[in-house]
Amino acid sequence: MKIIKIILAAMSLIFNPTIVCFILIMIHLGCTQNEVNQKPNILFIIADDASKNSFGVYGGKSANTPAIDALSEQGVLFTNAYNNNPKCSPARAAILTGRYSWQLEEAANHRPYLSEKWKYYPFILEEEGYFVGYTGKGWGPGVYKGIDISETKLNPAGHLFEGEKLIRPYDGISKKNYSANFGNFLKAVPKNQPFCFWLGTHEPHRSYEKDSWKNQQRDTSKIKVPKFYPDHPDVVGDIADYDIEVEWYDKHVGEAVDHLKNNNLLENTIIIVTSDHGMPFPRVKGQIYEEGFSVPLIVVWKNKIKSGRTVTDFVTFPDIAPTLLDLTGIPIIDQMTGKSFKKQLLTDKNGRIDPGRNHTLLGKERHDIGRVEGDKLSVSYPVRAIRTDQYLYVKNFIPSRWPVGNPEYGLLNCDNSPTKSHLISLKDDKKKAGYYDMNFGKRPEEELYNVIKDPDCVVNLASNLVYSEIKDSLWLFLKTELIEHQDPRILGKGEIFDYYPYSRIPRQQKLYNKPNYNPIKLFEEKFSQKVNVN
Repeated sequence: MKIIKIILAAMSLIFNPTIVCFILIMIHLGCTQNEVNQKPNILFIIADDASKNSFGVYGGKSANTPAIDALSEQGVLFTNAYNNNPKCSPARAAILTGRYSWQLEEAANHRPYLSEKWKYYPFILEEEGYFVGYTGKGWGPGVYKGIDISETKLNPAGHLFEGEKLIRPYDGISKKNYSANFGNFLKAVPKNQPFCFWLGTHEPHRSYEKDSWKNQQRDTSKIKVPKFYPDHPDVVGDIADYDIEVEWYDKHVGEAVDHLKNNNLLENTIIIVTSDHGMPFPRVKGQIYEEGFSVPLIVVWKNKIKSGRTVTDFVTFPDIAPTLLDLTGIPIIDQMTGKSFKKQLLTDKNGRIDPGRNHTLLGKERHDIGRVEGDKLSVSYPVRAIRTDQYLYVKNFIPSRWPVGNPEYGLLNCDNSPTKSHLISLKDDKKKAGYYDMNFGKRPEEELYNVIKDPDCVVNLASNLVYSEIKDSLWLFLKTELIEHQDPRILGKGEIFDYYPYSRIPRQQKLYNKPNYNPIKLFEEKFSQKVNVN
């Protein structure tokens, strides 16, 4: 621009100065207009099974997460971010569609046949001129457009960019070089075209190389064992192995940011860092307690978002898609019931920005198989909950069912691990059986926790008469909002969640010894609806 102005100034000595001045004005206006019309890029980075309190900026002390901690100083740190449903498939569906999980029909469940009726924000952006891609884990697990996600490049998160491999330091860590794949994606982006990229690591999802922490001679004294586990070497070592994979996630976050810097893209790229739910441990992943559904959320946009801010407004996964559309100037579609938190990003304030964002809603239906009820194999464990600044209220709709799956089928809504094995070994221990019950036992219809005093959610206040008014008001609040959401469960139509087919049918046939079991046929006959299997 400066060079052009010098040339034109020299030309004015030869040509009519008025004409040259007009040319200069038009060039300036053109440049300004291009700057105004330039859409921001989007880099969405999501871990698989990482608890919020694993990261240094959220108080974690046993894992080293310098890249994420540094990003938190460059943008906004959200302290009340929640996933809406603490399991991979439904949590990711909520992100991509902008809808609460109970509004997503079969996608409220884990491993569903995903309907094509939903619009996913990456492809909305693509329709608006964005170059869209993903690497690692996008939406899933489940079946999309009739194909198991693990066997296809099709994914609601975008178009697959894969191929770069690395030498992994431990078994359990993926050979995929996520950050290098992102680098290749950047090379493929057409000039002057905005991009949207989903970088999903498989870490720290299980499995882990047992005792990998010993190879690093790590100090386990900094590990904080939650109150719902005994402080036992098997548990401590398991968490230490998990920490190594948290650090692997952090490594790729840092390298992805470096790719942006090296390509001069940092200033106009919105960076979002999060995790789909808490760590893959009992009473965390897949469960409606604080560590399972409270997630990290950091948003950076250089020169647009004031750095070093902390926001306490409640935001949830269904809010992400409308926020991204809002930030890019694209109209928010009617499908999205989440609310944009653009205001929370672009203000200069800290703390509570919107007094109305003082709570969030949570829930689950069927996560994994392992419950039997009549002709319903693999029924759900329906839960809805509300989290406020101080309290977590939980409504277990069918407390007669096992929350983590029936014991005789292996408690399948909990990943196998040294921690799980140790807890099972305590079942008949008179002194320590309480740990088994907290993690795997049946639960009362109502639960109430003072999360400020009891962040591990181990002291249920629901039966305490002192808290009866608080409990009743939270249930009324929750019920009212769920009715507004047209939640089938609250409207007495929740049985449909029990029948939506789990996409790994052969596994169910083997588990229940029912080779002719056909959940697709059963669903279609009962509800006169087709399952999207093609």
